[in-house]
Amino acid sequence: MPMVLLTRKIEFSASHLYHNPNLSTEENRRIFGKCNNPHGHGHNYTLEVSVAGEPDPVTGMVLDLKELKDILEREVMRRMDHRHLNYEVPELAGQIPTCENIARVIWQLLEPRITQGKLHRVRLYESPDLFADCYRNGVSRAGN
Repeated sequence: MPMVLLTRKIEFSASHLYHNPNLSTEENRRIFGKCNNPHGHGHNYTLEVSVAGEPDPVTGMVLDLKELKDILEREVMRRMDHRHLNYEVPELAGQIPTCENIARVIWQLLEPRITQGKLHRVRLYESPDLFADCYRNGVSRAGN
Protein backbone atom coordinates (compact mmCIF):
# COMPACT_ATOMS: atom_id res chain seq x y z
CA MET A 1 0.00 0.00 0.00
CA PRO A 2 1.25 3.51 -0.74
CA MET A 3 1.84 5.88 2.13
CA VAL A 4 -0.77 8.62 2.60
CA LEU A 5 -0.13 12.14 3.92
CA LEU A 6 -2.96 13.60 5.96
CA THR A 7 -2.79 17.33 6.70
CA ARG A 8 -4.76 19.39 9.20
CA LYS A 9 -4.65 23.20 9.26
CA ILE A 10 -5.25 25.56 12.19
CA GLU A 11 -4.81 29.30 12.70
CA PHE A 12 -3.64 31.24 15.72
CA SER A 13 -2.61 34.80 16.53
CA ALA A 14 0.48 35.71 18.51
CA SER A 15 3.01 38.48 18.97
CA HIS A 16 6.78 38.40 19.20
CA LEU A 17 9.91 40.43 18.74
CA TYR A 18 13.32 39.57 17.40
CA HIS A 19 16.04 40.45 19.85
CA ASN A 20 19.36 38.83 20.67
CA PRO A 21 20.53 39.89 24.16
CA ASN A 22 24.13 39.17 23.15
CA LEU A 23 24.03 41.98 20.58
CA SER A 24 24.02 45.72 21.10
CA THR A 25 20.89 47.79 20.60
CA GLU A 26 22.32 49.08 17.33
CA GLU A 27 23.19 45.58 16.08
CA ASN A 28 19.70 44.30 16.92
CA ARG A 29 18.12 47.21 15.05
CA ARG A 30 20.41 46.72 12.06
CA ILE A 31 19.84 42.95 11.82
CA PHE A 32 16.16 42.72 12.73
CA GLY A 33 14.86 46.14 11.67
CA LYS A 34 11.22 46.76 12.55
CA CYS A 35 10.96 43.21 13.96
CA ASN A 36 13.10 44.48 16.86
CA ASN A 37 10.34 46.80 18.10
CA PRO A 38 10.57 46.46 21.91
CA HIS A 39 6.78 46.26 22.15
CA GLY A 40 6.65 43.42 19.64
CA HIS A 41 4.39 42.92 16.65
CA GLY A 42 1.76 40.34 15.79
CA HIS A 43 0.95 37.75 13.15
CA ASN A 44 -1.98 35.59 12.23
CA TYR A 45 -0.17 32.29 11.86
CA THR A 46 -1.41 29.34 9.84
CA LEU A 47 -0.13 25.92 10.86
CA GLU A 48 -0.30 22.83 8.66
CA VAL A 49 0.55 19.50 10.26
CA SER A 50 1.02 16.46 8.03
CA VAL A 51 1.00 12.89 9.31
CA ALA A 52 2.21 10.00 7.12
CA GLY A 53 1.02 6.44 7.27
CA GLU A 54 -1.08 3.71 5.80
CA PRO A 55 -4.84 3.94 6.25
CA ASP A 56 -6.19 1.54 8.85
CA PRO A 57 -8.02 -1.33 7.08
CA VAL A 58 -11.00 -1.02 9.47
CA THR A 59 -11.42 2.78 9.64
CA GLY A 60 -9.76 3.88 6.40
CA MET A 61 -7.94 6.61 8.35
CA VAL A 62 -4.24 7.27 8.88
CA LEU A 63 -5.20 8.53 12.34
CA ASP A 64 -8.28 9.64 14.20
CA LEU A 65 -8.95 13.21 13.02
CA LYS A 66 -10.59 14.17 16.32
CA GLU A 67 -7.47 13.01 18.16
CA LEU A 68 -5.24 15.16 15.91
CA LYS A 69 -7.54 18.16 16.44
CA ASP A 70 -7.37 17.64 20.22
CA ILE A 71 -3.57 17.36 20.14
CA LEU A 72 -3.28 20.62 18.18
CA GLU A 73 -5.64 22.36 20.60
CA ARG A 74 -3.69 21.18 23.65
CA GLU A 75 -0.15 21.51 22.39
CA VAL A 76 -0.35 24.59 20.13
CA MET A 77 -3.51 26.63 20.63
CA ARG A 78 -3.48 26.68 24.43
CA ARG A 79 0.24 27.51 24.48
CA MET A 80 0.51 30.04 21.66
CA ASP A 81 -2.83 31.56 20.65
CA HIS A 82 -3.09 35.21 21.74
CA ARG A 83 0.26 35.01 23.55
CA HIS A 84 3.48 36.98 23.38
CA LEU A 85 5.82 34.22 22.25
CA ASN A 86 8.93 35.76 23.83
CA TYR A 87 7.44 35.93 27.32
CA GLU A 88 4.55 33.49 27.58
CA VAL A 89 5.75 30.30 25.86
CA PRO A 90 8.37 28.54 28.01
CA GLU A 91 9.40 26.25 25.14
CA LEU A 92 10.67 29.33 23.27
CA ALA A 93 12.63 30.75 26.23
CA GLY A 94 16.14 31.74 25.21
CA GLN A 95 15.31 31.57 21.49
CA ILE A 96 14.48 34.26 18.99
CA PRO A 97 10.91 33.30 18.00
CA THR A 98 11.49 33.25 14.25
CA CYS A 99 9.14 31.28 12.05
CA GLU A 100 11.84 28.58 11.88
CA ASN A 101 12.24 28.29 15.65
CA ILE A 102 8.49 28.28 16.27
CA ALA A 103 8.03 25.50 13.67
CA ARG A 104 10.78 23.46 15.33
CA VAL A 105 9.23 23.89 18.79
CA ILE A 106 5.82 22.86 17.45
CA TRP A 107 7.43 19.74 15.94
CA GLN A 108 8.97 18.88 19.33
CA LEU A 109 5.60 19.35 21.04
CA LEU A 110 3.64 17.26 18.54
CA GLU A 111 5.93 14.38 17.65
CA PRO A 112 5.62 12.45 20.93
CA ARG A 113 1.82 12.93 20.96
CA ILE A 114 1.12 11.43 17.54
CA THR A 115 0.86 7.69 18.06
CA GLN A 116 -0.85 6.65 14.81
CA GLY A 117 1.24 7.28 11.71
CA LYS A 118 4.32 9.49 11.90
CA LEU A 119 4.65 13.23 11.98
CA HIS A 120 5.89 14.10 8.51
CA ARG A 121 5.85 17.89 8.24
CA VAL A 122 5.08 21.01 10.23
CA ARG A 123 4.52 24.04 8.01
CA LEU A 124 4.08 27.38 9.75
CA TYR A 125 2.98 30.43 7.77
CA GLU A 126 3.92 33.73 9.38
CA SER A 127 2.29 35.57 6.49
CA PRO A 128 0.80 34.47 3.15
CA ASP A 129 4.21 34.69 1.47
CA LEU A 130 6.50 33.43 4.26
CA PHE A 131 6.56 30.01 5.85
CA ALA A 132 8.95 27.53 7.44
CA ASP A 133 8.81 23.77 6.95
CA CYS A 134 10.08 21.43 9.61
CA TYR A 135 10.78 17.80 8.72
CA ARG A 136 12.33 14.96 10.67
CA ASN A 137 15.81 15.93 9.46
CA GLY A 138 15.63 19.71 9.99
CA VAL A 139 14.01 23.03 9.13
CA SER A 140 13.90 24.87 5.85
CA ARG A 141 12.62 28.37 5.15
CA ALA A 142 10.59 29.02 2.06
CA GLY A 143 8.44 31.75 0.62
CA ASN A 144 9.09 35.48 0.86
